[in-house]
Amino acid sequence: MTTRVHGARPEADLVRERYARRQGDEQRYSLLNDAALLATQERQRAQARLFARLGLDVTAVRLLEVGCGTGSNLLDLLRLGFAPEHLQGIELLSASAERARVVLPASVRITVGDAAATTDLVPPASQDIVLQATVFSSLLDDGFQQRLADVMWKWVRPGGGILWYDFVIGNPRNADVRGVPVSRIRQLFPAGRIRLRRLTLAPPVARAVARVHPALYTLFNACPLLRTHVLAWVGKAAQ
Repeated sequence: MTTRVHGARPEADLVRERYARRQGDEQRYSLLNDAALLATQERQRAQARLFARLGLDVTAVRLLEVGCGTGSNLLDLLRLGFAPEHLQGIELLSASAERARVVLPASVRITVGDAAATTDLVPPASQDIVLQATVFSSLLDDGFQQRLADVMWKWVRPGGGILWYDFVIGNPRNADVRGVPVSRIRQLFPAGRIRLRRLTLAPPVARAVARVHPALYTLFNACPLLRTHVLAWVGKAAQ
């Protein structure tokens, strides 16, 4: 399957170019940076609470991450008790996938490819959770977004769900990304039952205040209007 933007180049190729333009920004997202570390810890706590509320036995959960990058999210899940043989990731960028293979246990399956174009890669209804984290905000073609969402939904078993983390407010200074509002999540997964939580202090604000003192992250993050991301659970009805 070939997906294209406005009848021109495949969206997957354009995504590769967008990520290539971000080379050199690693320090901004490094956990040695207070703002990045605090945002990551906030999200980790929110995910742990969500899993607890859902009553998941994480040792038995089968989870696939779309756009697994260098494997940092899968590493977090391992620390929460997920079994490596039940985890897998699909990554568009081969260099990132290779880094993930280095840091993750060998039993975590990492596949290089365009998830929207590999519908037969994963059996239907085989996953308890399909995770995406800041992938959809890098997809600028609505049709490609919907095709990927449909594939992800197909992979989720009845009673499972999509675990979603992405920003809802766009960055006017970065044309390579766009916010994905909650209304769009509902369009992408019309049969899903959504529960969500707003979190993550706006990164420019977080970087500025954390340079003064890391404790200011929590203070400023107490204002919901300054939170730019959502952590959402899009549940599929049990049959």
